[in-house]
Amino acid sequence: MTKVYFSRIGSSVAGPLLLAATENGLRCVQFCKGKMPAPGKDEVWIESRDYLRPCEMQLEAYFRGELREFTCKLDLIGTQFQKDCWQALLRIPYGQTCSYADIARAIGRPNAFRAVGQANHDNPLAIIVPCHRVLGANGTLTGYGGGLNTKEKLLRLEGATFRLAAKSAAPVGDRRGHESSQAEFQY
Repeated sequence: MTKVYFSRIGSSVAGPLLLAATENGLRCVQFCKGKMPAPGKDEVWIESRDYLRPCEMQLEAYFRGELREFTCKLDLIGTQFQKDCWQALLRIPYGQTCSYADIARAIGRPNAFRAVGQANHDNPLAIIVPCHRVLGANGTLTGYGGGLNTKEKLLRLEGATFRLAAKSAAPVGDRRGHESSQAEFQY
């Protein structure tokens, strides 16, 4: 029987979050929407804020703008394609963005940008695996599990450049007054 420890935390940026981890690492950071994920086969979920305190502290530091890279050990559960996508997301630098097509190319599947979008949707570790850093091909905000308002807040926190669809044609720069560019990073 696998023990999955969980707790709930609040944040001014992302609202309430559900955290869950096994002895193998963090398994879940999701936006609380009132219901718990269904336990997997041979799993028992145990509420324990103490077990998740190290991750909670990192998230709090991130929300204060003091942490740029998470060091929590991860227990990613998904298909190989999903894991490939999530690993590519982990390589997007803080404060930078890319497109779904960029991720598809990075994993060697240049035509799979829609499937990459679905893998982002299925990302079990919101914020930690930074799917909020993925934008539409034209640099606009696209769907996000925590809502576009939360995605915008996370990107502003990081000082990333993005476009607001229909509201503004001008890119939104970082809070220091200059614009950062889309990610130029190696996979």
